[in-house]
Amino acid sequence: MTFDTSTEGRSRHIPALIVSLVSVALVAALGGLASADAASDYGNLAQPDWAPPPNLFGPVWTVLYVLMGVAAWLVWRETPRWTSPAIIIYAVQLVLNLLWSPLFFGVGWRGVALVDILLLDVAVAATIALFWKINRVAAVMLVPYLGWVLFATALNYSIWSLNS
Repeated sequence: MTFDTSTEGRSRHIPALIVSLVSVALVAALGGLASADAASDYGNLAQPDWAPPPNLFGPVWTVLYVLMGVAAWLVWRETPRWTSPAIIIYAVQLVLNLLWSPLFFGVGWRGVALVDILLLDVAVAATIALFWKINRVAAVMLVPYLGWVLFATALNYSIWSLNS
């Protein structure tokens, strides 16, 4: 892992950081638009006793999205090409992440959302593995995301089971 510490090298990577952070912000915003009534919908569903309150999701996702954006940027700095397998699988997991909210809340297809989030679990784990080969800090930054998505998978399954 090498870092260009010159002023020119650092400034060259700033646009990539902005693009990375804007990408996750778009995923968050589009997912939010597709599920505008998510908090009230979530509150009206039968839930397991261990389900978190609706107001916890926003702050957790904000932190996770920032970590994701910075992690992707760290990898991009090492392999700045769109054809990098790490960047491709990262993009795949972003799409799966984006699809979950509209599936679960927007159209209420909780079973289909469960399939989506199971694929997301695999894609995030694969992203971590690929990031690890390029930048271990970036890979570690995604571990909380994987933990949260695995928790969300269990919650998705429980809510789907309780409301079917």
